[in-house]
Amino acid sequence: MKLIRVHIVSARSCGGLLDGLDVRLRNSVTTDAVFEPLCLIGPNGAGKSQFIQVVAEAFQSLFHAVVPNEERDECNPDLQFEVEYFIYSGEDFKPVHVKATRLASGNRRPVVKIARSSDEGWIDCALKDPATELLLPAKVIGYTSGANETLSLPFLVSRAGYATDVAERALTRTEVEKAVPDSRLMLIDYGTHLEVLVANLLLGAHDQRVALLEDVRVQDLHSFRCVIQLAHSAVPKLPSSRSSSGARKGVQLTDELESYLSQLQCCATSYHHDPNTDSYTFDFLVTSETRKAFQHFWHSALALYASLHKIAMLNDLAIPKATRQRFRQETQKRKFASRLPEPQDEDKVFRFERVEFAAAEKGRIVDYVSLSDGEHQMAQLLGTMCMVSFPNVLFLFDEPESHFNPQWRVKLLSRVQALPTADGVRANGGRVAAQDGLMTTHSPFVASDMHKESVFIFRKKPEAQTIEVRNPDIETFGTTFDAILAECFKIDPPISGLSMARIENLKSSSDPEEIKKGMSELGDSVEKIMLADRVRQLKRQAGH
Repeated sequence: MKLIRVHIVSARSCGGLLDGLDVRLRNSVTTDAVFEPLCLIGPNGAGKSQFIQVVAEAFQSLFHAVVPNEERDECNPDLQFEVEYFIYSGEDFKPVHVKATRLASGNRRPVVKIARSSDEGWIDCALKDPATELLLPAKVIGYTSGANETLSLPFLVSRAGYATDVAERALTRTEVEKAVPDSRLMLIDYGTHLEVLVANLLLGAHDQRVALLEDVRVQDLHSFRCVIQLAHSAVPKLPSSRSSSGARKGVQLTDELESYLSQLQCCATSYHHDPNTDSYTFDFLVTSETRKAFQHFWHSALALYASLHKIAMLNDLAIPKATRQRFRQETQKRKFASRLPEPQDEDKVFRFERVEFAAAEKGRIVDYVSLSDGEHQMAQLLGTMCMVSFPNVLFLFDEPESHFNPQWRVKLLSRVQALPTADGVRANGGRVAAQDGLMTTHSPFVASDMHKESVFIFRKKPEAQTIEVRNPDIETFGTTFDAILAECFKIDPPISGLSMARIENLKSSSDPEEIKKGMSELGDSVEKIMLADRVRQLKRQAGH
């Protein structure tokens, strides 16, 4: 898919600053097979994260209207929007121009409408028509390197709806039980990093595993342990009135989750079950045979990740019910700082207890916790891209480079574009890059890898209480970081405040000796050259 235009009519976000914002992201789509996300750059408080949050909420509303069995709830039911995009469908894989809206009429609640373009003009699509489902993205992936509550909000609502559905199915099971449909919104954050990494390093292709660990100083996954405890004191017990001889002591599992538990047991190098707490400890020594076992039960890294994540979502049951209810109420009130707390590790239904890697030095084992935050983040980001490599996916990246050093920031986009994906969507096979992404950043490194048509500067206009969005006036691709800082952040010259204040003080001095002494404290810059010129001028004026 490719986003074309986002018009936020009314969002109740960012203090109303986004209301009325109409951003044309592209005029057309190209046949280029390279994945090229769009860059949203600008100062803090300019609405970048809120913008991609509203995009997620808009698609959540569309999913809820068309496939409510997959997206069970929405976090912004009053959101009004117009979104245009191209979706790739059919055997010929041609782009279909789609316009999706939700607008209010009078005092009525906003109504979702979806239309597709044709030679005759726009054709309205029935929401319950199976063909309409094909006009929606396959997945919307939210990625944040930290605890960004703004972007996370719609995804947490989606997760809570799925978890509630699973709990109800487990307690009201029927003879023939169908799997609970996955949500189309998927959040990748620090809480899911091990699930992403383990799934990719077990079931990713060899060249993908090499690409993921290229910057991480290790060679491959060596071993790991995961623990599932279903009758821990922190989780609620099954009411006696609903218990049966086949029921578990604590957390009740659907047949789907029971099957995952059995499959992990089959793949484990060794395992232990404690009947008192109904706890399972699985140990895995990763060999070629271990990978074959996992491949027998899971056809892809994404399938394995989804299974692990579904079990991990049971951790919400270790959170007090009153806390979960408060989260739901505050979500409805649009309190963005509200999110469910993480249970302590010993209270979690599912957790990784140990993950180890084989280091480059033969025989040396490296524990996951010894890697840096940047190394964790790089492997997680690239793992997400490898795992979700099929068409019609929208990625929403919120400052994905935040923990990277300058060397890694410089090559971020090139590393993403060089990834060997599973089905070749971004390979040189003559097909277009059928995925899209919006990436917020404060880094000039990212914008320097994109043409100005793909860079959008967000700036808050305090006098009008609105957000201004525009493309840069300069060509950003290949330009210097100094030029991008000046254009996007009004930082000119690119020198920090304390040292710049010292330079300005020296500029105002009439004592050449004082200026020369101050210059000895400064590094090389244009400003230092200007100070040297100031010294020469003062000496000429003094007749020296």
